[in-house]
Amino acid sequence: MPEQLKNNRLIKALLREPVDMTPVWIMRQAGRYLPEYRETRKKAGDFVTLCQTPELACEVTMQPLHRYPLDAAIIFSDILTIPDAMGLGLKLVESVGPRFERSITNSNDIKNLPLPDPEQELKYVMDSIRLVRRELNGDVPLIGFSGSPWTLATYMIEGGSSREFSKVKGMLEAEPASLHLLLKHLSDSITLYLKAQINAGAQAIMIFDTWGGILKTPNYMNFSLYYMKIICEHLKNEHSEVKVPVILFTKGADKWIEKIVEADCDAISIDWNSNIGQVRERIGKRVAIQGNMEPRILKESEKKIVDEVESILRSYGSGSGHVFNLGHGITPDIEPDKVGILVDAVHNLSRQYHKTK
Repeated sequence: MPEQLKNNRLIKALLREPVDMTPVWIMRQAGRYLPEYRETRKKAGDFVTLCQTPELACEVTMQPLHRYPLDAAIIFSDILTIPDAMGLGLKLVESVGPRFERSITNSNDIKNLPLPDPEQELKYVMDSIRLVRRELNGDVPLIGFSGSPWTLATYMIEGGSSREFSKVKGMLEAEPASLHLLLKHLSDSITLYLKAQINAGAQAIMIFDTWGGILKTPNYMNFSLYYMKIICEHLKNEHSEVKVPVILFTKGADKWIEKIVEADCDAISIDWNSNIGQVRERIGKRVAIQGNMEPRILKESEKKIVDEVESILRSYGSGSGHVFNLGHGITPDIEPDKVGILVDAVHNLSRQYHKTK
């Protein structure tokens, strides 16, 4: 029998089932804004080692849960684990960001990429998930995740972070068949990776399409959303005793919302440029909605934070199907106490929108 969650608000909300209050978790909730995270990272020596040491990854995953009554944990990892497992050599350069020792430049590079075995090359992620599930002891659900094929491809072709995305856009225009070959390979790998996360204990899945928003509409449909839809179709698990909801997040995707909800996902996550009430009107009851407070609001006063929470809850309105979150990851300059204000405000103010007869 599957483990019974003591707090299953997140799963219920993602499946649009009734809840007593709106669940809340925060993208990058285990991160640099917490002093205990910085201490653990110092102990690890570097970011990659921290990700690849299950005991330390478990420790930082649990840290925000010890501080705040969050409704979910998200496994501490990185979206670039798959390219690293394909042999590109991931390094995190201070003040620069992620860099790869080797990048993808042509179709031969793509054809030579291996398909990582999640229980071999990426076993450290699965071991982290298994450890966290034991630590959580059914208190709240655990979210697993991956980057989208398009987003991973941008890093692999650019060799790391980019502002212009000139190399990946160049391949899209000059060698679209090669780019599709890479995206197909990545979608296969991500599907295996996420299925393994579910088997290891992930109870919800999120796909981060961080850079989908840089594309024009036809290219977004063909090079980003198409492959996320394939992954969602493969992740369907009707044969399982418990459904594992899938959340899709494309940053900067307001104009594509109606298309994204057709991708066999259970929820969409939106950034702060979308009005959550209007998004709900546009998509009806087809999927749940996650979001969408701007992270910089957490730099403001307690009143400003509470007012913004109230505004977003009011905009969404009554009923289930809303998971409160930021519109992107929390930034390192946020005071930890401000997160506590946010979480308490969501729980306290949302009850009125979930009154049952």
